[in-house]
Parts: sequence; structure tokens; C-alpha cells
Amino acid sequence: MIKTPVCELLQIEYPLFQGGMAWVSDASLASAVSNAGGLGIIAGMNSNAEQLKAEIKKCRQMTDKPFGVNVMLMSPFVDEVAKTVIEEHVPVVITGAGNPGKYMPAWIEAGIKVVPVVASAAFARLTEKRGASAVIAEGAESGGHIGQLHTMALVPQVCDAVKIPVLAAGGIADGRGVAAAFMLGASGVQVGTRFLVAKECTISQVYKEKILKAKDIDTIVTGNRLGHPVRQLKTPFSRKYANKEYTDIPSEELEKLGAGALRRAAREGDAQDGCFLAGECAGLVKKEQTAKEIITEMFGEAEKLLGGASKWVK
Repeated sequence: MIKTPVCELLQIEYPLFQGGMAWVSDASLASAVSNAGGLGIIAGMNSNAEQLKAEIKKCRQMTDKPFGVNVMLMSPFVDEVAKTVIEEHVPVVITGAGNPGKYMPAWIEAGIKVVPVVASAAFARLTEKRGASAVIAEGAESGGHIGQLHTMALVPQVCDAVKIPVLAAGGIADGRGVAAAFMLGASGVQVGTRFLVAKECTISQVYKEKILKAKDIDTIVTGNRLGHPVRQLKTPFSRKYANKEYTDIPSEELEKLGAGALRRAAREGDAQDGCFLAGECAGLVKKEQTAKEIITEMFGEAEKLLGGASKWVK
């Protein structure tokens, strides 16, 4: 069985984080992943303190295993959310969409393990100096907000830059991706797109069907003009957005065009005006399974691959 420092650090069975996906990663999915031996993550997204407290309470009713909260640093409620994770004794905080330096001293003092998502070696070094327990090196293959570097190049450079454990993210959906992450120097993986079709995931069935039918070339990146590129499936909405992005439309109107689109996809199944975030690995996702089945299958495949890797060495 695969065991890494991440397992010991967080008291989990598998060195796997479930991505903190807005409008996706709720108590149902997070608790299922934690119960299966990974680290389930509740998405803080734009929740206020009371909304997040309610989701944490639900999660604790469904699991007694460690779980985390993803704090989106661009949220208008980030200050109250930062206090809430302390008040609720959340064991792990994952941060994204910004620099968590302002909040890290209080979190660390409260005994919370802070794991920032990073898109560069320099940012990884900075968060390590501020006390991060680990970092997630997320390549541009991932769904949602992305950086510029891709997983194959980013992960080993981040591993070289820091001494704390590194989790690889972006484009990982099966045992081959897990095995590759370890070969790049990572101590674990973060997986998002594969969990969109977990049976415990409460998104619309329309969203799940789009993932199951996706091919390798079915994602598109929009939002470069606004400075925050996003990877999503090719849909009527994403094509319309891409066509308007480099016209003379004001940036404010372009921002408004995307408002609420992810919720419409995840919760309403709006195939026309919904934004269906997904990574490039969507084409690898072929079946709906429980979270436990997904995790055990991925790590079973990885263990077999790693065990037979020496056949190439003569």
C-alpha cells in the first residue's frame, strides 16, 4: 500500500485531496472522500460564516475523519471565513486565488495545517517560509482557475524549491496520473474532475453526463483578458464568452457575463448558460462510482504501475 509523509501529517489513509470545487465540494462529497481514506475538502467559495458553519456541521455529522476547508481568498467574506475555520477547529485549510499570508499566523497558532495551492516555485517558497505544512502544485491542465505552468514542468520545480510535502494537481484522473506525480517528486495528489461523477457528488446530472461524454479536446480556457483564466468544457456559454472576450466589450460587462454561470451548471443543469468547469483529464473519466471506488481504483492502479516500473531499467 502507498504511504507518504502526507498520510502521517494529516492522519489519512491515502495521500489524496479532493479538490475544493465551488458549488461542487459540499459536505456530502467531502465526507465521502474522508470516509474513503482521503482528505475531503469543503469549498468555502463565496460563503459567509453562517453558511460555512452549517456545511462544516453537516460534514461532521457524516464523518469522524479529518477533512479540510478551501478558503477562496478573493471572496468578499474571506475575513469572517478565516475566523470561522478557527472557531470550528477545522484541521486543514487549503487556500486558493491569492496570498494567504495575512491569515496564516492565526491559523497556525490555532493548530490548523495550512496547505496553499501554488502555481510557481517562488510562491511555494514564500508560503513555506510563512509556515505552510504542505503545498499543492496545480498545473494548467486543471479545471477552474489556472496558472501558466503545466503539471509536468511545475511539480518537479516546486519539489526542488521546498522541503515540505508537495501534492500534484492538474490532469490527474487515474492511477497513471498518481504514479506520474510520485515520479515527479510529489508526496500526494489533488483530484477534482474525477470526483465530479462520484455518486456522493450532488451536482446536476447534466453536469455529470457532460463529463462522462467529454473527449480529450473538449475543454477551453477563457478569462485571459481579465487576468484570471478559467478552464471549462466547450459549451454554448463558453463559446459565446470566448467569442466576446476579445471584442470591444467593456471588462465590467465581460465579468457580468460569467456571473452565476457555475451555479447554473452545477445546481440547475443549465446546458445553455451554465459554466461547466473541468480539467483536461475529463476524457479519462468514463464511469460514475462511489468516492471509495474511485480512490481504491486509482491507488490500486498506481501501486501496480510503480511496482512494475523497474521493467524499463536494464
